[in-house]
Amino acid sequence: MRKSIYSILKGKFLISDDSFKNWRMILFISALAIVMIASSHSADKKVYQIAKMKDEVKELRSSFVDGRSKLMKLKMESSIINKMVVKGIVPSEIPPKKIKIKSRN
Repeated sequence: MRKSIYSILKGKFLISDDSFKNWRMILFISALAIVMIASSHSADKKVYQIAKMKDEVKELRSSFVDGRSKLMKLKMESSIINKMVVKGIVPSEIPPKKIKIKSRN
């Protein structure tokens, strides 16, 4: 038991005659580790990008709601009347009449 632990620590399995099998396995595991690390970094980058986009969506949504509320205030009849009074145009006191056309058919 003790000899096997020392041989592993000294790296004898890497320099022995049948070490080619061991080197292949070590290189394969190293490549898998590199792929795993790259995948992890890619996933983290995407998570940060998603969080940034969520913040941007919230900001755009709040500006949309603000613009919509300003538009609703501008479209109100009272604000239109006030702006027209400044220009000298007043609303009619006589209500509009409907014109009905009867067809001769």
